[in-house]
Amino acid sequence: MDLDPDLAALRPLGGFFALRTAGASAGPGPGALPNFAETYQTISSDGDGNAMTFRVAVVADRLRVAEPRVCASLAQQALAARLWSVALGCAVLYGGVPDLDPRLLRWDASATVPDDLWLTEVRPLPGDAATLLDTVLHAHLQPLGEALTSRYGVASGLLWGNAGSALAAAARELDRWVRANGRTDAAERAAALTDDLFAHPLLRATGTRAGTAFRRRSCCLYYRVPGGGVCGDCCFTRPPDSSPRAASG
Repeated sequence: MDLDPDLAALRPLGGFFALRTAGASAGPGPGALPNFAETYQTISSDGDGNAMTFRVAVVADRLRVAEPRVCASLAQQALAARLWSVALGCAVLYGGVPDLDPRLLRWDASATVPDDLWLTEVRPLPGDAATLLDTVLHAHLQPLGEALTSRYGVASGLLWGNAGSALAAAARELDRWVRANGRTDAAERAAALTDDLFAHPLLRATGTRAGTAFRRRSCCLYYRVPGGGVCGDCCFTRPPDSSPRAASG
């Protein structure tokens, strides 16, 4: 469980797996960026001054979406994908994960990957499923989901569907990379770890799995984005009626 200060092993996997650290040799550093503990605590009360509500507004502007609930869903799914990718990638390639305590992890909500997340201190933890559930699901996805449901009215089941979809996508990309690089041992570790993560009650019911394939039981609402459609793992095979009454996800 030897994590290098720059988490350099993650870089070849692509931007979603990369995590900037305070000791990284490149980049400006986290500076005064808010940490996630502050973000989760103030989503309901801090308005546009909160990093997550700002990110929802950024998604609305970039995708030209007028429905805050849709933007909240898409912002949450992207963040879940980042967190799962970092944690799963480290667990498989290093055998350990960095502590992603919300007080240590900072977020530039205006940036794109991999410049959005900064870890102020690399504290190694075991790379088992229980630790990943603690560092991602319990520390981040639960408080984030509760706050988004409270502020934007996004259904809890939809957000957990996003979390399951994000985990499946991270596992699928990691499997593709390790197999392409002749790391069959890592592929086996990734598969076993992903199985253990999906055994958690909050993830088990989010979809059906066959190998690295995943079909979710909910919809992230991407079909409500102008020009959008259904995602590859969506419960729908074609976009449903996009009238307001059909947007429950």
